[in-house]
Amino acid sequence: MRTADFNFELPPELIAQVPAATRDASRLLVLHRDSGKIEHRQFRDLLEFLRTGDVLVFNNSRVIPARLRGKNAESGGQFEMFLLEENATNDWWAMMRPAKRARAGTEIILTNAGEPTEVRATVLEINGEGHRRLRFSGTKNIFAALDQLGEVPLPPYISRPKASKAEADRERYQTVFAQPPGSVAAPTAGLHFTEKLLDEIRARGVQICFVTLHVGLGTFAGVKTETLAEHTMHEERFELSAETARAINEAKRAGRRIIAVGTTSVRVLESVAREHEGDLVPGGGRTRIFIYPPRDFKIVDVLLTNFHLPCSTLLMLVSAFAAPGETRGREMILSAYAEAIRERYRFFSYGDAMLLV
Repeated sequence: MRTADFNFELPPELIAQVPAATRDASRLLVLHRDSGKIEHRQFRDLLEFLRTGDVLVFNNSRVIPARLRGKNAESGGQFEMFLLEENATNDWWAMMRPAKRARAGTEIILTNAGEPTEVRATVLEINGEGHRRLRFSGTKNIFAALDQLGEVPLPPYISRPKASKAEADRERYQTVFAQPPGSVAAPTAGLHFTEKLLDEIRARGVQICFVTLHVGLGTFAGVKTETLAEHTMHEERFELSAETARAINEAKRAGRRIIAVGTTSVRVLESVAREHEGDLVPGGGRTRIFIYPPRDFKIVDVLLTNFHLPCSTLLMLVSAFAAPGETRGREMILSAYAEAIRERYRFFSYGDAMLLV
């Protein structure tokens, strides 16, 4: 399939800049995959589509304050650093701006609200993707200092005043069930849930389980190749617990539904299932799974997700899920997106939700 087949025009005013007034106050577009029927509902109406015995699977990764600021120790020039992955204590890969000035050997003084700190970063090397490997000093562990020095890593399409720490986003750009830290972007389908709503879901006899996938920066990257087959997928770390694997395996054997909250949950479940012939085996690892039409799904029966970027791997995954094993899911999803645009749904991370049943 061609990448251009997954493009669409989105009015800029529909790109949500702030979340809904409360987590569960978003709208919900429901797409019935068998008939193509679309319903326009409120997010709290999700309860009506759940059945006793369903297993609802969330990604519980916690977003870290991955954006740091600093200045060149020699020239005073400003730098922005976006942490990507930890290699070892005080040793990280990062994106940097302006990249051309971040040569190997460059020493950077980290700042907090514009004021210099004792923490420094030295550029050790540059990889083929242009990312910089940084060694931090002046702190026992930069990871522990992120809450003080770091900023919320909001997506590039969400604007905030320059150098703003966006304090309100620290709470809102995080799910209420977030646990192990490691993501540089939120698993946004989970942002709609409140503790109260989770309790109501459990009261209906729905089992709630968690996987962990640390969302990387690649989640925002569009596919640049002409065809999908040429695209090199980004890699993300995941963990599947024994408890979650057991609950889902038992549910599948009993014919009960597995409902994935977000594309990241789908990536974990389908990655592990493909490695183990349809069964889930607990453990951790890395996945580069790239799901696009036509694709069958071994685990997930229902998907709750947000509205995604044009030509993104997430849009391609949702298109595959709309019609498993077929290519017509692309037309179904783009038609549903066109309907969402007409109805003025809010798109992307802080936007509204979509349920595929």
